[in-house]
Amino acid sequence: MTSPIDSARRLFDDRFGGDPTGVWAAPGRVNLIGEHTDYNNGLVLPIALPQATYAAVRLREDGLLRLASAGIEGTAEIRVDEIAPGTPGTWARYPAGVLWAFRQAGHQPPGLDIAFASDVPIGAGLSSSAAIEASVAAALSDLLGLDLLGDDAGRSTLAAWCQRAENDIALAPTGGMDQAASLRSRAGHALALDCSDGSVEHVPFDLKSSGQVLLVIDTRAEHALSDGQYAARRADCEQACRELSLPSLRALPISGLGIAEATLSTPVLAKRARHVVTEIDRVRRAKRALATGDLATLGSLFNASHDSLRDDFEVSCAELDLAQETALRHGALGARMTGGGFGGSAIAIVAESALPATRAAIGDAFAAAGFLAPAFLEAMPAAPARSVSIES
Repeated sequence: MTSPIDSARRLFDDRFGGDPTGVWAAPGRVNLIGEHTDYNNGLVLPIALPQATYAAVRLREDGLLRLASAGIEGTAEIRVDEIAPGTPGTWARYPAGVLWAFRQAGHQPPGLDIAFASDVPIGAGLSSSAAIEASVAAALSDLLGLDLLGDDAGRSTLAAWCQRAENDIALAPTGGMDQAASLRSRAGHALALDCSDGSVEHVPFDLKSSGQVLLVIDTRAEHALSDGQYAARRADCEQACRELSLPSLRALPISGLGIAEATLSTPVLAKRARHVVTEIDRVRRAKRALATGDLATLGSLFNASHDSLRDDFEVSCAELDLAQETALRHGALGARMTGGGFGGSAIAIVAESALPATRAAIGDAFAAAGFLAPAFLEAMPAAPARSVSIES
């Protein structure tokens, strides 16, 4: 099979002619726990995936950005100084937004040719958009001589610029977890990220030593974070903060949750606040469970997180619920939807010996329900964004 690196290089030559200056990779991510907490200044616990987006890149001097992606016909073109909120459209807004963010920060990339190839599943809730952004940011850091990949402080800066690209140009009102996971993770570890101050801890994550694997179940129920649902949940959280006179829901202690729920103007707002506050607490407990190897507790936290996302935050769907329920019926220690919701993927802690039977059972359950056949991958904590090939 052709590697994504080779695919990106070949596509570059086909669409733009010649060789790129280099190829940069940035991983997708799967979040172990901590959903819809990032934009509430909360806690998250993602891992970077081995699956990555590869960007073959060459600077231009004429102010033009040209973009190509494997599997997409044609080439997108836009002048760098014409990039604006919502422009360009479609997938091109993600890489274009990164150039815009660099320029807003005082750096002036004159133009780029970029060819992308990726093995991050699209529409699976595994942050393929952040992988695109982070691969471009890594390339620009090197090509402009900024050396921001050299330490965590620089990587944190790149993650913030990528988040700004997604929020302001792609118009997706996400928090910063995805970009941080792609740029700041460490192989073999989960990234414990505090979204209130950007601080991180790297928590060892090794299920295989206990005979377990983290199974990712791509339900094939596609989602889009730039539709109205994600923004509506964020607006609910912001309204709850206004009514409670809080800077963020992170500021609401779990001990004060009952009083806050009774204070809020609608049952919906009470449910949204309950999810965020209890989810932040679950992240704290999950971090401790990982550190002590307590997989039974980690599994129970997965289950509680799914219930909260389904019932209080109302971002699950029939496919995600079926994946979770079927995994549990076949012995998973815990299972939950992961990502923003409304489709995408679920994760489950499954005994390695039970993996074939669990996958088969989930596939059978989806077929019986008339859903598209799910796809599966085993998640291993991988390296963050990096250069994989630079021409001398």
